Amino acid sequence: MRATTKSITAEFFGTALLVCAVVGSGIMGTNLSDDLGVVLIINALSTMFILALLIYMLAPLSGAHFNPAVSLVSALSKSLRPVDALIYLIAQILGAISGALTANFMFGLPVIQISNQARLSAGTIVGEFIATAGLITIIFTLLKRNKVDLVPIAVAGWIGAAYLFTSSTSFANPAVTIGRIFTDSFSGIAPESVPGFILAQIVGALVGYYLAGVLSRNSTSKKPT
Repeated sequence: MRATTKSITAEFFGTALLVCAVVGSGIMGTNLSDDLGVVLIINALSTMFILALLIYMLAPLSGAHFNPAVSLVSALSKSLRPVDALIYLIAQILGAISGALTANFMFGLPVIQISNQARLSAGTIVGEFIATAGLITIIFTLLKRNKVDLVPIAVAGWIGAAYLFTSSTSFANPAVTIGRIFTDSFSGIAPESVPGFILAQIVGALVGYYLAGVLSRNSTSKKPT
């Protein structure tokens, strides 16, 4: 797939809507409840639903990456040219920042703000590695098995589950991580925590791609006798 005006626009607006939902639902959750468990569930459900809908709607236009980790692995698998992966990455990051600023504005917060929420620790690094490795493994295993129709629900299901079982609450996306710098709300992340998260995400993506290849070989190597 080559980057076109339509596909770049889809990546920008898809990532913007995703981050707007992540940040907006976090703000809404904290407005509705003081219970952090309730807030996290609201955040997770909103993210799950928007992810599935966006992938269904925009996959025909761009592949519905909304994630530099997915674009990177697509370039490694030669399904996307490196230059197009770079263009997607720029669109995704700009979309993510726009989505965070939009959510701030919707809820009457200062539009431009920087998060003070430090998230970096050994545990959250492991959480981001697992979240991203699992995401990439699921996507590319399904693609290699020609189960494209299952990707939207599988991705939404994994991210929703990883919100609740990983210590990092499953960012699993470098563009989303950068976008969440620009909100000092429940979903924000302090700038100093971002490099560690992105490094864990990149390593997780590479491991996930390797695992997808292993799982796909094992699934196709068994021939009827």
